[in-house]
Amino acid sequence: MTRKRTLAMALLLTATGVGVAACGSDSDSGGDKKPKIGVILPDSKSSARWETADRKYLTEAFKAADVDYDIQNAQDDKTQFQTIADQMITNGVDVLVIVNLDSGTGKAVLDKAKAQGIATIDYDRLTLGGGAQYYVSFDNVKVGQRIGEGLVKCLTDMKAAKPVVAELNGGPTDNNAALFKQGYDGVLKPKYDSGEYVKGPDQSVPKWDNTEAGTIFEQMLVQKPDIAGVVAANDGLGNAAIAALRKQKLNGKVPVTGQDATTQGLQNILAGDQCMTVYKPIKQEADALSKLAIALAKKQTPTAPDKVHDPDGNRDVPSVLLEAQSIFKANVKDVVTDGYVTKQELCAGEFAAKCAEAGIN
Repeated sequence: MTRKRTLAMALLLTATGVGVAACGSDSDSGGDKKPKIGVILPDSKSSARWETADRKYLTEAFKAADVDYDIQNAQDDKTQFQTIADQMITNGVDVLVIVNLDSGTGKAVLDKAKAQGIATIDYDRLTLGGGAQYYVSFDNVKVGQRIGEGLVKCLTDMKAAKPVVAELNGGPTDNNAALFKQGYDGVLKPKYDSGEYVKGPDQSVPKWDNTEAGTIFEQMLVQKPDIAGVVAANDGLGNAAIAALRKQKLNGKVPVTGQDATTQGLQNILAGDQCMTVYKPIKQEADALSKLAIALAKKQTPTAPDKVHDPDGNRDVPSVLLEAQSIFKANVKDVVTDGYVTKQELCAGEFAAKCAEAGIN
């Protein structure tokens, strides 16, 4: 996948041209309108990444390319999502990028944009049946596989015998959550089928809501007090499970997975309460998106190296799929080295000593 990612970026660079600053301001381009890109982010509650990483990296890329841009956050409100899209279409964006809240709302917005001749890109989540021209994300089934393999490694390290495994899945309307589950279930099903593991409670968390995840997991513990491993589909859900385990003095004794390599998730790993997370280099994803969007805004036709099948639309969507990385205590420092989190925020207070132990200095 590393070679594929390199190829993806090379193709996109070729498509957009290295001289992205060639599109000047209104005053030095004979009064021509600058290309404009609209981006709708989903929320700031399910994961901190949308505001702390995606907005930052996209803003930097659009400024460097000297294009106009409008990045807004729908804050998990479907009506607001559609209102933002209508405003962006009215304000003349050349490209509309969305992270959908669900495929139905996403499709309605994409259809409106296309009817106005606006180019469209699905970012991070594929809108089923939506017809976006491009899709930029990670290989989300592989992300799920990494979560499943991570739990297996942690249970093996703990020499767990016939562990009962609970699953806290992401939002039921998020196609990515289904892909993650496909990935980790593919790893765990043979373990269940052979009797090596016991399948425990398995539940989706509406809207990835961390508070609701805590309630759900506490109910799981009442149902199955002998839960010995937790597949949590991201770090927020994982932290909710850890908080419930802490009440029972079981934190650190029951391995919990995660995803997104949030500061909190990494700190939980350093503390021994979370066994692993999956790091998705958001800057690579944002850079791949910005190159596509800038090319489309300049009326170019970029190429994408991958394809993802949309079963609802019965089509293959030109895609850029990036590679994620499994993070355990031994390689938490990789996320710091990559610049995704800073040593200052990760190693604050009680975590200073734990960072030193993990070689983060």
